Amino acid sequence: MTKKAEKAQVSVPRLQALYAEKIRAELQKQFGYKNPMQVPKLEKIVINMGLGEAVDDSKIIDVAVQELALISGQKPVVTRSRKAIAGFKLRTGLAIGAKVTLRKQRMYEFLDRLITTAMPRIRDFRGIPGKSFDGRGNYNLGLKEQLIFPEISYDKVDKVRGMDVAFITTAKTDEEAKALLAGFQMPFIK
Repeated sequence: MTKKAEKAQVSVPRLQALYAEKIRAELQKQFGYKNPMQVPKLEKIVINMGLGEAVDDSKIIDVAVQELALISGQKPVVTRSRKAIAGFKLRTGLAIGAKVTLRKQRMYEFLDRLITTAMPRIRDFRGIPGKSFDGRGNYNLGLKEQLIFPEISYDKVDKVRGMDVAFITTAKTDEEAKALLAGFQMPFIK
């Protein structure tokens, strides 16, 4: 089989196809871009778990890395402390978290699972705040528990841990980034 035939068989994630067919054209029309390459797009999604309690028990990092790998479909990187802080019993180089950066297909697949499967499982969910933009077109979302993802088995969880999800876009303003994420059906509170 040729490389072209192999590429043709690779399925495109649903949200990636939606962006190419519908969202890009809507954003170009809404903001008056002359060139389709000016239209903002989702560049990457970074999922971060800060594990301060790992100072006392190093096994916590291993469990968090396994859970993050299940959620993202990619092996996370263990983050380490840069400097020692005696008040927190922290030494330089101690493992204190895990993060994973998703791009391209895995990014769109994770975003699809987050919006359609995980967010509706949040207790008393009414939407996500539309004010968590950083001024440069990036959005940050905090999740209180990893149990909202169906990949995580409730019986195997020893402790509920939260995570931060950062959506990095090529948008120049927060308004453009919000319109982009709203195009993906992100449930913003009005």
